Amino acid sequence: MQLSSILRPAAVKVVANVSSKKRLFQDLGDIVAGTYGLDAAAAFAALQERENLGPTGVGHGIALPHARMPGLDHVVGAFLRIEKPVDFDSVDRQPVDLVFALFAPDGSGVEHLKALALVSRTMRDPGVMAKLRANTDPETLHTILTEDHATRAA
Repeated sequence: MQLSSILRPAAVKVVANVSSKKRLFQDLGDIVAGTYGLDAAAAFAALQERENLGPTGVGHGIALPHARMPGLDHVVGAFLRIEKPVDFDSVDRQPVDLVFALFAPDGSGVEHLKALALVSRTMRDPGVMAKLRANTDPETLHTILTEDHATRAA
């Protein structure tokens, strides 16, 4: 599995400001609706439901929200780089500026976990984090995320 099979270039965005975690989830819902044809409200609700189980802010300014949704046949992703970090109830209490969201089909156990592990490894790489924070062009961000050296199979 590679990130290029999960993340389309159109699902990579840079936003100046997000007022709240709820607004962030709404933005992610809009992105996956426009890029993958998912229902924006259903994507938002799925993210909210998963977040209620425990925060997906993993620390160091990174959040990995994820949810399962009916109607998907494979895992898809969306990435946001937020210029003004937003409070996310992260484990280290730091605001978030890099968000990689995953949406998996209902009943996709192993595929969802492999995708989450792949994204987690990629986003924990200090070199990748630095490059993501140093760039504001969505195409460049997509390239950074999908480079082979950063996306070895899970």
